[in-house]
Amino acid sequence: MTKELYGHFHPDEHHFVDKAWEWVERAAMQHTLKLTDFLDPRQAFILTTLVNRHPDVHCRFEGGYPAAERKRAIIAPDYRSLDDEDMGISVLSVSSGDGKFLTLEHGDYMGAILGLGMKRDKVGDIHVIEGGCHFLVTEDAASYLHANLSQVHRVHVQTELLPLDKLELAQVQLDELGLSVASMRLDGIVSDVYRLSRAKILIPIQAGKCRVNWKQEEDPSKPLKAGDMVSLQGFGRFKVLEVEGISKKGRIRVKIGKYV
Repeated sequence: MTKELYGHFHPDEHHFVDKAWEWVERAAMQHTLKLTDFLDPRQAFILTTLVNRHPDVHCRFEGGYPAAERKRAIIAPDYRSLDDEDMGISVLSVSSGDGKFLTLEHGDYMGAILGLGMKRDKVGDIHVIEGGCHFLVTEDAASYLHANLSQVHRVHVQTELLPLDKLELAQVQLDELGLSVASMRLDGIVSDVYRLSRAKILIPIQAGKCRVNWKQEEDPSKPLKAGDMVSLQGFGRFKVLEVEGISKKGRIRVKIGKYV
């Protein structure tokens, strides 16, 4: 069955397609529940697509708060209610009393967790807040991180496990910029956003280091549209906030929001 679906997905996604279809089939045939680790929005889309192809299975997503980007899924036979199932999500609070958190960023926290041998899919959204950081993590990883995370980028930290209702959300900061572009091509807009030449941008795009709406995109000519989320490995990510219209010289005015 999954081989028939491969045409809808990027070759790099076929491994996840296989794994997700196995979860779906097991729920249908063996009447079991499967609680996944955290999925990114693209993986959640793939899983939803597969669940919708099977008449006897349904699933529920939960990321710890309504606007979560990364979510766990629970997959089950369609006769089983999932409303009250425990999704196994904990909040890990990281703090320091020495005021050095002003220099710590999302990547520093992520690096500290990966440095402990923790897989990325055990961690949900990361919220850098005043005085520290709140991680959403799977319950099975929470106690290990609580016991072992003692340093973030040379800053000594303390950790605490909190209930979900104590989660503090980061304020999303977007650095807005207006562009005047000849077309909505991916390579042109990315080169303008990061102020790199078109030639330099082609290398990471064609090497598979660019994602549009969490899907790997290797075609530099792909047209972008309002609402698209673009990430370039090593550079961060931005959102196409608005396509504002065409100037008298025939160029397209675009409003971009870079994540700070």
